[in-house]
Amino acid sequence: MSVSVRIPTILRTYTGGAAEVTAEPGDEATLADLLEALETSYPGIRGRVLDDGGALRRFVNVYVGDEDVRFSEGLATPTPPGSSVSVIPAVAGG
Repeated sequence: MSVSVRIPTILRTYTGGAAEVTAEPGDEATLADLLEALETSYPGIRGRVLDDGGALRRFVNVYVGDEDVRFSEGLATPTPPGSSVSVIPAVAGG
């Protein structure tokens, strides 16, 4: 079974305009594994989510289910088959 990933508008150029894509990172996969699987299908997308050091970019929020990965296990957060992942750019303003 695959993992569903919701893609923000700003990153849809990497997915051919798709708002939601699926990936099959494996049964024991983590968020890092999922991003690697996405990179295989959608080259360049991982570099928009991770910084040069391999950490989540400061202004990109990632949720597995309803949990913000920054407050759980980060890139080691499990992404089991059937889960839903959302990539959400932070919004700032006044």
